[in-house]
Amino acid sequence: MILKTVDERVYLKLIEMKDAEKIFKLTHNSRNYLRKWLPWVDTTTGIEDTKAFIRACISKYDEDKHMIMMVILYKDDVVGVAGYNQINWLNKTAYIGYWLAEECQGFGIMTKVVKALTNYAFTEAELKKVAIRPAENNEKSRAIPERLGFIEECRVSDADWIYDHSIDHIVYSITEKSWNN
Repeated sequence: MILKTVDERVYLKLIEMKDAEKIFKLTHNSRNYLRKWLPWVDTTTGIEDTKAFIRACISKYDEDKHMIMMVILYKDDVVGVAGYNQINWLNKTAYIGYWLAEECQGFGIMTKVVKALTNYAFTEAELKKVAIRPAENNEKSRAIPERLGFIEECRVSDADWIYDHSIDHIVYSITEKSWNN
């Protein structure tokens, strides 16, 4: 099921169990790049780990829609995962998370995806704020909210433990009012 058409070549669809093999392969093939920023990469050693992740995403979506994860399709190939890692319906705030295969970077795919997710949050989900928390030194990931007009709010110290060291996150956010202006 296609949830959102981003452009003529980029689509988002809700994550499903049938995506497990493609997502695992993508994770495995991008392992050296992704592990710089994502603490779960080394513990994703087989397709069962990816299936467990997908089951958790589906469960959280079915339960209360506090998490909505999607597969990014580019030219009909799975190239990454993006969505709302958390939605706080009470405070009307969504937290976007994303990752993209290394070989698919530099084409503007993720900027378009984050823009579509932000539009969806404000127009269809009727949320009031969207936030993104990239790693401090992940310049490519930080460039996306900056490019889209998100404001740098703060630093979260020791936000993730990446194998042998901690990393800080930079919190970016945008409100519905700022986005629409």
